[in-house]
Amino acid sequence: MADYKSYLDNLVEGKPVDNPFLDFMGIQVEEIREGYARLSMEIRPEFLQGAGNIQGGLSIALSSETAAHAVMTILNPGEDMVTVELKNNFLATASKGCLVAESTIFKRGRTLIIVDSIVRDEQGKDISRSSATLMVLGGR
Repeated sequence: MADYKSYLDNLVEGKPVDNPFLDFMGIQVEEIREGYARLSMEIRPEFLQGAGNIQGGLSIALSSETAAHAVMTILNPGEDMVTVELKNNFLATASKGCLVAESTIFKRGRTLIIVDSIVRDEQGKDISRSSATLMVLGGR
């Protein structure tokens, strides 16, 4: 099981963490607190598909990563997690600038956690909305 508390503390303090995906995607931490995470990502030219908009899976990846970080804030020592379902609605396109994802815990049950997420562009326009279900492993 991961030590999520130390991981999140280091991440928020800007110290190196073992998450190559964040580096690969250029994802930055904006805010993390209990039950909530806000992460951002600059749209790079290589993120665009043929029509000149961000490839949809990349905004979903940002949403998924943000949801996981919100869940990390409420896990007990010895608990781990895995995403079991993620539903996404695309609401608008984006082709430049920064995307910001916000995720909030909707409900924690004994084994399942439901997280709501929204991705917006830097003008505040809604780009996509997701609902994720994560399963708690171990603990309790």
